[in-house]
Amino acid sequence: MSKFNTTELSDPQFEIGGLRFITVKTPNLKGRGDICVFIPEGEDLHDLPIVTLMHGVYGSAWIWAMKGGAVRTAERLIRENQIRPMVLAMPSDGLWGDGSAYMAHDGCDFEKWIAEDVPAAVRELIPQTSDQSPLFISGLSMGGFGALRVGAKHAKQYAGISAHSSITEIGQMKLFVEEPLDHYQQTARLDEDAFTAMAENRNDLPPLRFDCGSSDLLIEYNRQLHADLDKAGIAHTYEEFEGGHQWEYWQEHLVDTLLFFDRQI
Repeated sequence: MSKFNTTELSDPQFEIGGLRFITVKTPNLKGRGDICVFIPEGEDLHDLPIVTLMHGVYGSAWIWAMKGGAVRTAERLIRENQIRPMVLAMPSDGLWGDGSAYMAHDGCDFEKWIAEDVPAAVRELIPQTSDQSPLFISGLSMGGFGALRVGAKHAKQYAGISAHSSITEIGQMKLFVEEPLDHYQQTARLDEDAFTAMAENRNDLPPLRFDCGSSDLLIEYNRQLHADLDKAGIAHTYEEFEGGHQWEYWQEHLVDTLLFFDRQI
């Protein structure tokens, strides 16, 4: 029985490059949500890992594939035997304002959309996956914040967390969005701050990595998160590379995320 009241799945005869589209109706969004899904080619593929890739502000479900080159990157790494076949699930953030920040507010639960609905929809509609498929979570900028915080809060269900150029605390949303920060305010600190979420779930955290460009406007926040995690004795990998808060950086360093996830399988 479907978890969702209504579902729509793209027709394979019209799909291009292994890219499939899912739309489901969920109470968590009080309406419909979109997921762009990459499915690798191959016979007898089953129980494939599911990698949730979360976009940043202004974006939607299409942007990791159509601006980040995620499909081409995954296909190349699979073809070169650098990673095993895996499914990329690229959901919208719920399309609230300039960005939902993947948290609960304004009558919707954008966190549960990511942590519950997205894996359920993929497992239900993509036969190459199943309840035995390992789950991974990653994202960039606002999506990096979502990956770190949602991944930590739901740590037991994920086999790995990776993030790029991340917002690390909800106040940093003011650097990007026009909506007042009042919309994002939460009652619990772990719902506003990535470090708190990780510290409060430290005993369950899966392998964790994050990176940031040395000229990124968020670099000092990422360095502080790295320092806080070190001080707290929370295992993680932090890397800095050349680059700013831009798609060229994320196109390049998605490779690091996929290689990292493959090592956890």
